[in-house]
Amino acid sequence: MYTVVVLALEDVIAFDLATPVETLGRVRLPDGRPGYRVVVAGPEPEVGAGPLRIGVGAGLDEVRRADLVVVPGRNDTSAPTPPAVVEALRAAAAAGTRLASICVGAFTLAEAGLLDGLRATTHWLAAEELARRHPAVHVDADMLFTDNGQVLTSAGASAGLDLCLHIVERDHGVAVAADAARLAVAPLQRSGGQGQFVLRNRPTHRTATLEATLAWIEEHAHRPLTLADIAAAAGTSNRTLTRRFHAETGQSPIQWLTGVRVRHAQELLELTDHTVDRIAAQVGFPSPSNFRARFVQTVGANPGAYRRTFGRA
Repeated sequence: MYTVVVLALEDVIAFDLATPVETLGRVRLPDGRPGYRVVVAGPEPEVGAGPLRIGVGAGLDEVRRADLVVVPGRNDTSAPTPPAVVEALRAAAAAGTRLASICVGAFTLAEAGLLDGLRATTHWLAAEELARRHPAVHVDADMLFTDNGQVLTSAGASAGLDLCLHIVERDHGVAVAADAARLAVAPLQRSGGQGQFVLRNRPTHRTATLEATLAWIEEHAHRPLTLADIAAAAGTSNRTLTRRFHAETGQSPIQWLTGVRVRHAQELLELTDHTVDRIAAQVGFPSPSNFRARFVQTVGANPGAYRRTFGRA
């Protein structure tokens, strides 16, 4: 039986903490034995978790006995990790213990230097910040989870469940994982591919000098726009506009426009019963086939799969 230690640090996200406790703690092998011994451990006997206070059953010494250490996220990703926790995680990694993060728990692993040179993911809203703070980490915001062998990371919220089921399958096989998935009332493998449904191209503080131009694109994205049209609206040359977009968004103006159109399409797929062809025309794509290709490229699922997942029907 594997011992799993779930770290509970101050300001832990309760959902992230509960996911491995409930999912792994309820795994049963074919002969009825538990698949995991799950322990909640941390440097303090009690931690805050938003509006909750959570008792912590074990200290950091338990990390040394773990086969897997799971690091949930914390609400404030800028809060430093206690030195004793960093030391415990590094020692566990050196001993060959598997480490996994859920959501922004990746920031804790990255702070300990355990994601350097590895592909990692986190909640898509925090992915840019993780990459900025830890440039040695190969951040992939499109993945539900990553598995580097010893170190695993997952995206936000329900992606932690996907990661836990992946761990069960890896440890005990498909049949046991399928039972765990049924118990959790969740698919063993999510339809639509292993990707986050990222909401693209939203203005941020980093795009302040482009604010008026981005607002103009939002309003006119349904039109057959060219680079020259956008530059004219911005009152600048094509070259200057392209340079500003690359500096502030990492994209070309046309790439940003495509992302805006896809985001508008996502909203229509969620809220209306319009056909895919009609939505393609409404948001400004030149043809339904072009829309489908760009949507899959950007979202990681086709429009029909996206609507089945998020549509109000």
